[in-house]
Parts: sequence; C-alpha cells; structure tokens
Amino acid sequence: MRRPLLAASVLAVTLAASSADAARTLTEYRYFRALTVDLAGRLPTRAELVAFEKPDFDLEKWIDTQLTSKGYADRIRRTYMDLLRLDVGATFAFRPNATMLRRQTILDPTGKKIHVYYRNGQRRAREATDGAFCFTRAEIGVAFFANGTVDGTLKNVDAAALAANTVSIKPWWLYKDYKSGAAAKDLYGKTFMPADSAWQLAPELLKDGDGVTDTDEIRVCKEEASTAESGTVFWTGRKALPAGSPLPYERLTALPLDDAYANANKGKSVACDHATAITHTTECGCGVGLERCMPSAGNGVENVAFVLPAGTMLGIDRPTSVEKTTQGSWNRQWWAQEAVRYLELIAREDRDFREVLTGKSTVVNGPLAQFYKYQAPATCCGNGWQFGYNKPESLFDPSKLPVLLPHDSANWKVVPDRGPNAAGILTMPVFLTKYGTRRGRAHVLYNVFQCRQFIAEDVKLEPSTEPDLTKRAGCATCHASLEPMSAYFSRVSESDWTFLPKTMFPSDNTTCRNADPKKMSGQCRNFYDPAFTSAAHSYLRGAYASAANADAGPAGLGKQIAESPDFARCVVSNMASSFLGRGLNADDAAMVARLEGTFVDSGFKMRSLVKVLIHESAYKSANNLKSDAWRAAEEK
Repeated sequence: MRRPLLAASVLAVTLAASSADAARTLTEYRYFRALTVDLAGRLPTRAELVAFEKPDFDLEKWIDTQLTSKGYADRIRRTYMDLLRLDVGATFAFRPNATMLRRQTILDPTGKKIHVYYRNGQRRAREATDGAFCFTRAEIGVAFFANGTVDGTLKNVDAAALAANTVSIKPWWLYKDYKSGAAAKDLYGKTFMPADSAWQLAPELLKDGDGVTDTDEIRVCKEEASTAESGTVFWTGRKALPAGSPLPYERLTALPLDDAYANANKGKSVACDHATAITHTTECGCGVGLERCMPSAGNGVENVAFVLPAGTMLGIDRPTSVEKTTQGSWNRQWWAQEAVRYLELIAREDRDFREVLTGKSTVVNGPLAQFYKYQAPATCCGNGWQFGYNKPESLFDPSKLPVLLPHDSANWKVVPDRGPNAAGILTMPVFLTKYGTRRGRAHVLYNVFQCRQFIAEDVKLEPSTEPDLTKRAGCATCHASLEPMSAYFSRVSESDWTFLPKTMFPSDNTTCRNADPKKMSGQCRNFYDPAFTSAAHSYLRGAYASAANADAGPAGLGKQIAESPDFARCVVSNMASSFLGRGLNADDAAMVARLEGTFVDSGFKMRSLVKVLIHESAYKSANNLKSDAWRAAEEK
C-alpha cells in the first residue's frame, strides 16, 4: 500500500519554494511523485523534478513514455505475482532420482581421496552393484545405505576396478563448452563465470576429494556417463531371496527384481528422457557432459550444489544476500522467474491480458530449457505403463525450445508456442507446484481472476458417506462450483506437471469399471477413483463432476475464466486497488464501471486501463491524506 512520503513532500515543497519558475502546487508534486513511483518504480529524480517544473513540460508524453518502460512492466508483474503468491518454498522437494547425481568419496590406488558421482537406483549390468553405487564393499572397503550413509572403512581401490567402473568427464556445470568433451577448455572460475549474479557453484563442487586440489574434471560411474538417447528394457530373471537370507556381495540394499513392466517389455526400446529409464535400462545415462543431470556435493537425499540469491528485493540479478542451497532450489528459482518474465512480456508488449490464462507463449533461459528438456519428463510416468504410457506427453513440447546451454541464465528467449497443452501460467511448474491440488489450483484462479470466494452456508455438518461433494449436505454450496472447476486439472498430476492424455486415460475408463471398487487393480487405483467406480463408470481422479472439463484440460479453464464477465471487472478491481493503495468500496463503483469499459474496448490491454486509471480523481487524491486522516481511513 502506498503511504504518504513525508521526506518526498518536504523535498517537493523545498524545490517549489526555491525555484523562480515553479508554478506547481503541492498537490501536483504529490501527483507526479505518485506517478513516478507507480510507473517507474522509484521516486522522481532531481532532474525529473526540474523538468516537471517547466511550463512546457508535457505530462501526457511523459506518461506514455513511462508506460513502455521496464518500471511499468515490473509494476504490473508485481501486482499479479503478489496476488498469486507465486513463490515455491523449500518445503517442496524436487529431487527425481533420474536427474539427481549424488557423490561418494573413495580412495584411489595411491590412497588419495577422490569423488565419484552416481545416481541412486541406476541399473547396472554387473549384478553386485545393480541399482546401487558402482563399487562393491570388497573393492573400496565400504558399502552404502540408500540414504548415502557409509558402513565400513575405506581402502584403496584397485586401478583396474577404477578404470572398469568409472569415467572421467568434463561436466556442464564446470565447462561452458562441455559439448566439446575432453577438449573442453572454458572452465568455471577460470575463463567463464555466469553472465549475471543469479547463481554460482557451491565451493564444495570446486575441490577434489582431498579438499585442496581444484576440480577440472569429475569421475562418474560409467553407466551415468552414457550419452545414448534410448536403451532396451533390462531383464534379469532374478528371484527374491528367502526371508532372512543375508544380502549378497555384502550389500546394504537388496538387489532390484524384475517388475511387471520389465516382465512385459523385456528387450524393448525405452527412451532415456523419463523416469522409467533409470530403473529399467542399463544404457541410459546423464547425456553429453552430464547435461541431463544435476550436481550435488554430497551423498544424501539432497545436498548443496549452488549459491543462489536469498534476499531478492531488487531481483535475482541484484540480490541483497546469497546462500548455499540445493539442486531443488535451482529449479524452484527458475520456475518463479519464468512467471516473472511472462507477466513482464505481456505488460511490456501490451498483449491481450487474457493471455495470462490462455497464452501459448513463454520466456525461458538456459536452466529452464534444461528443465523442460531433461528434468520435467523425469517425474513421468510411474505406474502408467499398463495404460501404454511410458513416454510423457508434455505440457511444454520440448521440440519448441530454443538452443540454450544449462548455464545460460542471463539469456532469455521468447518461445512463441509451447504446444497444444499450454495455457498461460496455468501450465507453468511454479503454479502447479505452488498449488499442488486440483481444488487449490481452481480456488486461487476463482479468487484472483474472478474476484470471487467460496462461502459456505450457515449449516450444521452431519456425518455423510456421500462422496460427491456437489451433493453432500453442508459442502454442496461451495463444491457445486469448485468441483467442476477442479476437474479441468484432472489430467495434470497433483504437485507435478505430468499430463495424462485422453487417448490413454479416458475420463471414464471401461477397463477400470468394477461392481466392487475394492477389487479394482492397483494400476487403475493409481489414476481412477474407487469412490466413483461402479459397474457402469470409473472416473479419472477429479473428473467425476465433469468429464467434459477434464478432457478440456487447463486450457479449457483458462478460456472459461477469460470469457467470463467477471474477468474484466476483477482485473480492473485488482489494478485499481493496487494503484490506490487501498481496498475498493461502494463509492468506487462508478469508477470501476468506467475503467472496465475502457479495458474491454481496448481489447483487454493493460496499458489502456492504467492510463485511464491514473487520471481518475480517486488516484490523484489517494496520496493526499494527512497522517491523521490516513490513519482514520485505515481504521475505518
């Protein structure tokens, strides 16, 4: 909320009194100050005040210039980022095994400590290390639990074993020219650094195992070093050990067994860009320069990898503080920045504001391109294989991505079309993880873009076995609207971005129908709701209230809200409240009606709305209250 700024008022009065040419009133100075704060994002400079005092100062021309400035785009973006609260906290852990490297320290043949990078759960042709670290206890003196905890005492590894099980790599996080392989020379900290201050490597990644030697290449288990794009499904014929049997090879984790997918698809081709690959083939690694994977300076579930902005009042490129943080934080930072850049793009180019909900375009940099190409698919497809789904259909078609390297953080490029499933911020990871549930997603959109709340009737809740919340007494008042809206997100996994296409996951699946829902197969239960399963129906989770909405997907909800009569009025109300620095009331109704007309007639252009808004008398007087009157207004 904008407050009266005493120092700025005193400055304006002083300048007005000291200028022989000044003919401005205190009210005019206050208005110019408010315009500068709102449109430029700062207080007016002395030069601007001097220019403003001149008789020939063209205020309208100045306003038009500011409406094309970065400060204005920032202002619009801040308003909606605040309303949507689009910042994913550290409690959301993104750490898929398929892309997360861990690091163990062993002793080389001379007794020197060295790091070896690997993926937990990686399938290996050698039985002794299958699904685990690539050395046995006999070879290095220790074994590791699944969480990375060490058991035993390190001993020197044999040179032959080291050569047979590991490869030296120049990875993407250390070399800008990592695609040159062994010939790469552009080393982090020596010949290249990030083009902005939005990230650095954690110091732990820059030293070898002895803690002294600078790292110029890393050692990685040979399976993880594979650059193949596809592999074949690995099948062992291995049987479970009798209960109580000791684990072979002095392992601390059991050998992986063939699951139903491996039994059904033995020897078949599998792509390397999704979660099925790491657990079902020995041939899929981290790609060229390990670009499919993320580094880590430890062996636990998630460990420090980067130094990222912590205090970002001025933006991540000008942080007020930084801290060492994890692989997951790297992704969360760039997810938020995608929404920031997208909202700024709409404001800067004065696009139809409905694109916030319906647009196919976005803005990405190198880390986001890496995420969408390699990491987003890594959470797919879990138990979907029995439905024929082992290759994800993305909300963001990776083929639409520009060519960017993972460390190109300052290089932002517009993607005109993300693909048919895209729908503004509704299909961005920052939104889908901030609001992890179908109902949570629908509710925030209802609130922010329709300015409406779900308000329950004053009824007494009674115990009920009715699963349909649109009918359950005490719940129907809200859920009659919320459930159909939530259904639009039935095809997007909760707390994730995996899309479930209609061709493989019909809203009402005939193969999952069962007169006794308790007898549904486990595969069906993963995707279809037993509460809405019978001999006649089996609905995709969340789709029971509207199969049509489920099939329409997030794009359908974006279109519905954008076409709603509430949309324009809500945008106007949000912007007016933000610029006036207060909530609106009945006295503002006429102003809101005028602004709504302007907004709609302009083709939903925010620039037209703001230009009219800042000429409203309510805006001009918003910052003119004396302190006692302002406090009274606040209390009221």
